[in-house]
Amino acid sequence: MTEPNHPNAPATTEGAPRLPGTDEPLAAGELVVLIDRKRRRYLLTLEAGGEWHSHAGLVPHDDMIGVVEGSAIRTNRNMEVVVLRPTREDFILKMKRGAQVVYTKDQAMIVAAADVRPGCTVVEAGAGSGALTLALLAAVGPTGRVISFERREDHARIAERNVTRFLGERPGNWDLRIEDVVDGLAALTAHRVVLDLLEPWLVVRAVAAALPPGGIVVAYTPTVPQVMRFDQTLWADGRFTDVRTTETLVRPWDLDGMAVRPAHRMVAHTAFLTVARRVPHRDEGGPPPPRRKENTGPGIVWHDQQEAGSEP
Repeated sequence: MTEPNHPNAPATTEGAPRLPGTDEPLAAGELVVLIDRKRRRYLLTLEAGGEWHSHAGLVPHDDMIGVVEGSAIRTNRNMEVVVLRPTREDFILKMKRGAQVVYTKDQAMIVAAADVRPGCTVVEAGAGSGALTLALLAAVGPTGRVISFERREDHARIAERNVTRFLGERPGNWDLRIEDVVDGLAALTAHRVVLDLLEPWLVVRAVAAALPPGGIVVAYTPTVPQVMRFDQTLWADGRFTDVRTTETLVRPWDLDGMAVRPAHRMVAHTAFLTVARRVPHRDEGGPPPPRRKENTGPGIVWHDQQEAGSEP
């Protein structure tokens, strides 16, 4: 008898997406990714009687339905494309977007740095296009929970459609809320909070209230001023420690026989990740604040246009 998690095990739910590497032929209704000889990728859903058109020519969907994953299919112009079940990275690169997505290199670091594991309750703000949501749902597993806040209804609709399309259904452990995260956090307790916001410092007090001691917050911020202000606000709050900031760079290499060299293009800066641990305030037995370097020049004046009390 084949074990449920064995690579050759059949899909567990009728009509559910099959994992790449499942030993079953491709079927109508499945998402597939086509890769041409220049490594360009095309995402589509197989439909009986459908056709795929590109500069490489035409391929009837019926030519792909029933074949083994990884098969080479010839177009009517005699060009080959390889048909595969898409990985999450394949899907994210080709899915419809509303907001800018969090790419896999940062997703992996967020999941690792925040120690997102099965059974975690994770709050995400905002949902964007659903790319990070997919990574968080995979990390928390069926016993965990992801609560995504998104203020823009159009972005929320795109995120919901992308998550549902990739997973085959809307997960029961995903709660998508169209509201401000500060208001929503007031009634929540979470193990982790992930912030993909323009002004994450405005959420620090709400995050501190929602995270028990030991909880972790991660902020995804593209610019240095955002990092500085978020860091300053975390320390000034007095309920966070072990604050650290990193960025992740990915450099691909070209390998062609003996010609081995770094690729001309690399995925360099996308955003900074600032991670911090929630702790009791010093007055409640928590650690002392760190020694900070004193400013030798004029201090930074943050032009606050937000409500009073949101700044340190």
